[in-house]
Amino acid sequence: MKKILFPTDFSEVATNAFVHALEFAKIVQGELVLLHTFELPIYDNQFFPENYAVIYDSLELSQFDMFKDEIPKLRAIAEERHLDKIKMTHRLMDGDLLFNIKRSIKEDKIDFVIMGTSGATGWDAFFVGTNAGAVISGIEVPMLCVPAEAKFKKTEIIGFTTRFRTKDKKALKMVLDIAKKTKAKVKCLYVKTSDSDVSKDTVAKWEEEFINEPVEFFVMTSDEVKETILDFIMYKEIDILTMLTYKRGFFEGIFKPSLTKKIATNFDIPILAIHID
Repeated sequence: MKKILFPTDFSEVATNAFVHALEFAKIVQGELVLLHTFELPIYDNQFFPENYAVIYDSLELSQFDMFKDEIPKLRAIAEERHLDKIKMTHRLMDGDLLFNIKRSIKEDKIDFVIMGTSGATGWDAFFVGTNAGAVISGIEVPMLCVPAEAKFKKTEIIGFTTRFRTKDKKALKMVLDIAKKTKAKVKCLYVKTSDSDVSKDTVAKWEEEFINEPVEFFVMTSDEVKETILDFIMYKEIDILTMLTYKRGFFEGIFKPSLTKKIATNFDIPILAIHID
């Protein structure tokens, strides 16, 4: 059974992402590990010699009380969606978010991470210096990042950006496996620029290899890669965009509002980031 780590701060953004996590767990027949992590302030005990331990105890207790109060709310959401049969376990951890996520991935043998993100637009927040951005570059398991405005809907079309590298095939096969379980189609995009080195023969071989799979390949010629990806998302009605993290920096800024007038909340779709060695 697949294990899905869901870090949460119990905010509206996280609660929205929780719905995606539940539905994803249903698709992959997985279980959820709910993680709430917090950082206690650093005190110099020479200034607080007597109440040092009391301060820490009270802060830890307040975190535990919040955790205890919020978990039933999440279980209620699962019941409302008739997904209360999905197994859920809980972890409350003190310390740095990324450190604790990595620790949980190792100790709980996690297969996927699902996390909410917020900001001026979900896209902007995802790519530029947020917790989610830090996590995606720091872990090696696939991560579904859910912008605040991305309300759950049935996944019908999954976008997959590629450069037709051999190592991309493993990620594509993973995405196809998910797509089949939800009866979705995969639309694979390669943006051919003036510097591109992918031959027509390579594309033809991929098409032949995946001829019996629910996937279409699109090669679009343009030096405006970012605009082309945006157009692809809109015109092909992509529900989830898959990106491969070997070139994460390349994607930074793609969805900043200053780059295009096309940005609107309907572009806030989840991103499935898959680490490529």
